[in-house]
Amino acid sequence: MTYDRLATASAALAGRLAGAGRVAVWATPTPETVVAVVAALRAGVPAVPLNPKTGTRELAHIVADSEPTAVLAGAGDTLPPVLDALDRIDVDTAGEGARATLPEPSPESPALIVYTSGTTGPPKGAILPRRAIAASLDALEDAWQWTGDDVLVHALPLFHVHGLILGVLGPLRRGGSVRHLGRFSTDGVARELSSGGTMLFGVPTMYHRLAEALDGPGADGLAKALAGARLLVSGSAALPVHDHERIAAATGRRVIERYGMTETLMNTGVRADGEPRPGTVGAPLRGVELRLVEEDGTVLPGDGTGPDTIGEIQVRGPNLFTGYLNRPDATAAALTEDGWFRTGDMATRDADGYVRIVGRKATDLIKSGGYKIGAGEIENALLDHPGVREAAVTGEPDPDLGERIVAWVVPADPAAPPSEQELADHVAAQLSPHKRPRTVRYLDALPRNDLGKIMKRSLHG
Repeated sequence: MTYDRLATASAALAGRLAGAGRVAVWATPTPETVVAVVAALRAGVPAVPLNPKTGTRELAHIVADSEPTAVLAGAGDTLPPVLDALDRIDVDTAGEGARATLPEPSPESPALIVYTSGTTGPPKGAILPRRAIAASLDALEDAWQWTGDDVLVHALPLFHVHGLILGVLGPLRRGGSVRHLGRFSTDGVARELSSGGTMLFGVPTMYHRLAEALDGPGADGLAKALAGARLLVSGSAALPVHDHERIAAATGRRVIERYGMTETLMNTGVRADGEPRPGTVGAPLRGVELRLVEEDGTVLPGDGTGPDTIGEIQVRGPNLFTGYLNRPDATAAALTEDGWFRTGDMATRDADGYVRIVGRKATDLIKSGGYKIGAGEIENALLDHPGVREAAVTGEPDPDLGERIVAWVVPADPAAPPSEQELADHVAAQLSPHKRPRTVRYLDALPRNDLGKIMKRSLHG
């Protein structure tokens, strides 16, 4: 789809949307979704991206909460009954019709309402203003030297910040190109990077599959394609150090990471001209203030806190949302009085400002034997063992330690998994004895969501 065709198709649709309160977008990985979102932006109407795989109960909550006046979808899409009460507008990508000329809305006006995953209750709608999207994408332009000459390749879903804002609106803001694979495949990545693609955006599950493929047949072509990319970027969850090293060894190129959330968009990132340091998500982006805070509210020093000093990440800047839709209580709880957003992510910070996320405050900070321990570093140590394919670490109540460290392991060879003692010794040797798992549980696979994040709340003893 050319820029001219996108301009014509979105302008015609924007004319139909002008004055609407909010519109839902049935966000399939198709050109129809791109036209729908761009049209809503041009009309100044907040768009609510809907995950086509969302269950009936959750979808009903999102629709009731956001109250869209219409749903935008492809003509061939079959919509669930829960959307029957909404006016349906089929998106035409042919680029026909009169181009509406509409005024540019204010920077503070809502652009998108993106619903969070709802791990601690019903999903909440994060209101993202135009200002936040522009500030975040322009900060990434600075960090990644992103230009209109870049050709972005990805296969990310278009109902999340990563795939929609970074993966579609990012290239559009730069005047560049995007090639969406529709469905992730290592062959698709190799094909597109070998034929002009300059950047690859992915989540850890995708990079893990690329790392696996680099050990298999036909690896030379994939390795050459990845080596030729200007940037390989991973986000939405931590990329295990083991996969970093496997890709670097095969391609000579390092994957870089960035850190963001639905409510904050992008906070930190490894710069294109910076050091790609596995296990870190880089330093704060331009315009973003970041601090680490103790549980009692004490702000940790900003000049390098050391690897064992863990605090909650709080951020402030033009990249922040304006609040949760219909949830002033949740908005107030998420923000401090002076405008810092409490991310709930725990991290340490290197002396040069690089941030190392150790996990979520609720699920990944383990207090054992008087120590604060981040699950992430133990997971990386476990993944470095040749008998471990996947690993997750949680804490469970322990009468002696307060919490004991539990490792959930998918063995490389299910018929001959490494023993509990072997894994405990492996972690103790790499890190320290108090960080060794006290219990190991073996699984066929780890529970993951659409973006490949491990759903630790689904792990039970």
